[in-house]
Amino acid sequence: MENAIFEATLDQLTSGGYARLTMEGVAGAARTGKAALYRRWASKDELVIDALDATLPRPYDTPDLGSAHDELLQLIGAFTTAVTSRVGAALHALMAEIDQEQAEVFKGFIEDRVIGPTTATILEILRRGAERGDVRPGAATPLVADVIPAMLLYQAKIRGFQDLGPDFAARLVDEVLQPIIRA
Repeated sequence: MENAIFEATLDQLTSGGYARLTMEGVAGAARTGKAALYRRWASKDELVIDALDATLPRPYDTPDLGSAHDELLQLIGAFTTAVTSRVGAALHALMAEIDQEQAEVFKGFIEDRVIGPTTATILEILRRGAERGDVRPGAATPLVADVIPAMLLYQAKIRGFQDLGPDFAARLVDEVLQPIIRA
């Protein structure tokens, strides 16, 4: 039942936006009662956060592939796929529509669930790369790790995903990151 609720939440976000998303609409689409939703989620904010959390990929699942280049490609590829998927469209619709006050509610979620873990994963990839010798010593810094999330947020908020084609991950790694981290 939870999956149906999350699917209905994402559908409402992508089709009508955050302002039109209602607990009644989600309950109807998920074929459950509104009271059942309110027993679990006190507000639509909480429901949206849980729906996004359940469907976004986990950045810390990037395995050691023996090359920082390949690991970064895999990580960026996974996020590119996510931001161009239905959950990415829902997140984009949410972020484009909410006002500053509402943004504070979701800012913590984005930081804790997306930016923080992604940065930590990137730092781990860079540290492993430095140990192997394919990343220069000292390149594993928070500022360098912020390049990937910053570029993805820029693409989502400013460019509207228009440049997130199949070669985006390779271009980001080869044209932006490699010159910064190369050993």
